This record gives sequence, structure tokens and C-alpha cells, in this order.
Amino acid sequence: MQNFFIAGTDNEVGKTYVTCLLLQDLKARGIDAMGYKPVACGARTEARDIRNAVEQPSYNLERINPVYLRTQAEPIIAAELERRAIELPALVQGYEQLASAHNMVLVDACGGWETPLATGLSMADLAAALKLPVILVVNNRPGAASLVQLTCRAIRERGLICTGIILNHIGEEWSTASVTNAGVISDLTGLPVLAELIHGQDYIDSSLLTD
Repeated sequence: MQNFFIAGTDNEVGKTYVTCLLLQDLKARGIDAMGYKPVACGARTEARDIRNAVEQPSYNLERINPVYLRTQAEPIIAAELERRAIELPALVQGYEQLASAHNMVLVDACGGWETPLATGLSMADLAAALKLPVILVVNNRPGAASLVQLTCRAIRERGLICTGIILNHIGEEWSTASVTNAGVISDLTGLPVLAELIHGQDYIDSSLLTD
């Protein structure tokens, strides 16, 4: 089965939320899927959420999240403060170990597309090294269309394919932009909007990954 890189246009757009909903539905369909959070800063909540989504409470968090930094900051700063090194080969190796053990792996990115991990290394470099199709998560708000276009352009420049976009409505209130973003974004990018999640939605059809 195909593995995917779950990217975001920015921080706090719901990448892990989307990843976990997809993992839950994949498990319900009998698919052996696992999430990979290569880098996390500030807390390990997201890695635990991934573990809970696949209902494996004893699964080793180090395999899901090999680089955990306690400092809430950009990874490049957190690693410097904690005297840690974030190295691309180790992140790739962590992914490969999970990919060899499970039928599907969803890589949950840290921050936005070009989040800096170390000098000369960004989250986009990891995506390029893994060579996975990308699913882009965006907060469904005013300005989303611009962010999606910029990020999709950056994805293409890395020689990667963006499979589609998931709009995640983080707030409870709706605006004209929130209602119309799907059509605008699809027209501007030529990419499908795979799903639109309303605030608090607890389900997503994972067939968008397997069809």
C-alpha cells in the first residue's frame, strides 16, 4: 500500500489531528497502518495521540517519534538549546523501520513545509528524501488559498507530487472564505480537495488514501 507525507501550510493546522483520524479509519478497515512523527517539540502529545489512534498503548514511542525536544521552539533552536543533533539519515532510517513493519505509514510533519530542523536541513528536505506523495492540510480560513498555492509550488519544486488537499476548519465560526475555499483552491491548484473537516469532526474516510 502507498505511504504518505502529511504536510501543513503552517503550525497548528491540524496535521496530527488529520493523521490520527485517518489511522483510526484505516484500523477499522483492517489495515495495518502506523503514524510516524519524526520530530516533536514541547510535548510528546502528538506521538501519544498517534499511538492511541492505532490502539497500541504499549507501542514504543521512540519508534513513532525518534526526535523529541522538550523546548517549545523551532526544532533548529530547540535542538541547539538541548545540545541535540537532528540528522536526516536517522530520520529516514526511523521511517524505513516503520515501513518495513507495517502495511502503511503516514508521516506527520512538524510545522510548515520548510520548518528548519538544523543548519541546511528542513522538513521539506526530509519529504524529498522519503519521496512520498504529499497530502497538504490547511486551516480553512481567509488566506488559505494563498498559503496552499505557495506550498504546492514548493512541493513541486522538490520534485514531489501533492495528491490533494484537506481543509480543516479549526474554529467554530464560518466566513465566506471558509465556505468558498474548496472551490477556489481546487480551481487555482488543479488539485482535488480530498476532505473538508468541520470543527470537532471525529471521522474521516480513509479511502481517500487507498482508492
